[in-house]
Amino acid sequence: MEYGFLSVLPPIVAIILALRTKQVYIALLFGIWFSWLIIEGWNPIIGTMSMIEGMVDVFQSKGNTRTIMFSALVGALLIFIQYSKGVEGFVNLLQKWMVKFENKKAGYSRVMVQVLATVTGLLLFVETSISSLTVGTLYRPIFDKLGVPREKLAYIADSSSAPSSILIPFNAWGAFIMGLLLTQGIEKPFSVLISSIKYNFYPLLAIAIVFIVIFSKKDFKLMAKAEKRTKETGELMNPNSKPMVSDEVTSYPPKEGIKAKAYNMIVPLLVMVFMMPINLIYTGWSAVESSTSVLNHVQQAIGNGSGSSSVLYAVITALLVAMLMYFIQGIMKPKEMVSLTLKGISELMPLALLMLLAFAIGDACKTLETGIYVADVTKDWLSPELLPAVVFIISSFIAFSTGTSWGTFAIMLAISVPMANIHGSDITIIVAATLGGGIFGDHCSPISDTSIIASMASASDHIDHVKTQLPYALIGGVITVIMYLIIGFFG
Repeated sequence: MEYGFLSVLPPIVAIILALRTKQVYIALLFGIWFSWLIIEGWNPIIGTMSMIEGMVDVFQSKGNTRTIMFSALVGALLIFIQYSKGVEGFVNLLQKWMVKFENKKAGYSRVMVQVLATVTGLLLFVETSISSLTVGTLYRPIFDKLGVPREKLAYIADSSSAPSSILIPFNAWGAFIMGLLLTQGIEKPFSVLISSIKYNFYPLLAIAIVFIVIFSKKDFKLMAKAEKRTKETGELMNPNSKPMVSDEVTSYPPKEGIKAKAYNMIVPLLVMVFMMPINLIYTGWSAVESSTSVLNHVQQAIGNGSGSSSVLYAVITALLVAMLMYFIQGIMKPKEMVSLTLKGISELMPLALLMLLAFAIGDACKTLETGIYVADVTKDWLSPELLPAVVFIISSFIAFSTGTSWGTFAIMLAISVPMANIHGSDITIIVAATLGGGIFGDHCSPISDTSIIASMASASDHIDHVKTQLPYALIGGVITVIMYLIIGFFG
């Protein structure tokens, strides 16, 4: 059945509701219900029942189920490394490095500490909140001592967290996006996601701009004004600023009476990261025909591997390694492990719920053929050359207005992937434009949760953080649009 213009109403309604209510869960849920109301001929009772069955059907996809399980278990792993004082040990290790810079001349210290803060944010790609909280709370005292304004610390914490999480997709972000791509019929979502990284210009530029700003010591007007204020008066914030203060690095208190050890955090995370490509090789090995060389066979196996299986196996392996480590050290007993696992899963249930709703609205839009309709309507005036730039701009607007990149991915990938197929555009570029737009809009939005966390951890005034970060984000966004236009028209 052809639904025509009706097929675009559910995502439009979801976007409007998200803009008005700032509640992405309500918006997605209503969008799913509205989709099934249309499919079932406007019968509210049957439409509601079909909506419930549609959400249940999400779990018919093994890939969706694995992704949701992975996200929940990542919560358990994060709470494990917090409880074992792994995060605290990592912080102490970094502080030892920072001591080396304290006795250097001021200019050298300021540059190197800012570089170290950025690198720390990039390395903690497993979770954006942990990244921002760690960078903000860890580096705040030494930034204050060296006379670096709080706005600069918040900018570094914010601009090193989400970009690294999207560019190093061995985390819940990667699993979530692969699940959305599977919903759109992409058989090898991991390969598409990895291939899209080189076209995901905004996160790459955001990280590059941070380093350029640090090494050049050149800032734009508002940040330059903040630097001048701190240098001349010693004031770390504007006189009327209201800092969002956080005294905790993590959301869960560590166990008392044990020594903080960095490897209690580093080892489980490294195990998870390294097990992902190994699992990709394992799950894709049998799908590859005999190759001329082992290396070629491995490369093809990675491309054919199951991304959802790989991330799930990896996080389970990391959890088992963590349990064994902590049991040997006497940090946890089996009963504590079970209790903390359930606690960690419960803390990430909101993300799991968001995934469920995202997959469900993706399935509904696929039934309505929303993406195909939009592509058909736009194919006469929207050329394949313009598509990447247009997708980036639309994704940016949605993320800016809603303050959530994940909600943006859920809505936009259901539309942009079918459009790419019909317009004959490179799917990896369109996926990159969708993801990059979500990050860019999130960086510019004053209601973004990642920006709020960065302000809180850095004890910075949130509006001052948004205003001082905005020029750098806009530069990255404008350059990204230009680059997508160049790729579109010149290849």
